[in-house]
Amino acid sequence: MLFFPGEPSNGGAGGALVRMEGFPVGAGSVLVYFACEDCAVEAGRVAAAGGAVQGKTPIGPYGHIALIVDTEGNMVGLHSMK
Repeated sequence: MLFFPGEPSNGGAGGALVRMEGFPVGAGSVLVYFACEDCAVEAGRVAAAGGAVQGKTPIGPYGHIALIVDTEGNMVGLHSMK
């Protein structure tokens, strides 16, 4: 894992590069995460709009994530500390 630090009050974007089993490397393998207050709430909005959701998952001291797929098949991640 490689971190790109960021401070919400400074603007810009933080992030990380992470290798995960089941996800290929190379073109088309980048997953963008959006910060939110509670990723379960936002994931619920996706499900209600017809998208697919991989539920809220804890990631230790780094909070929680949820993976969503919109109705066009695009996958994005949601991240929250709550």
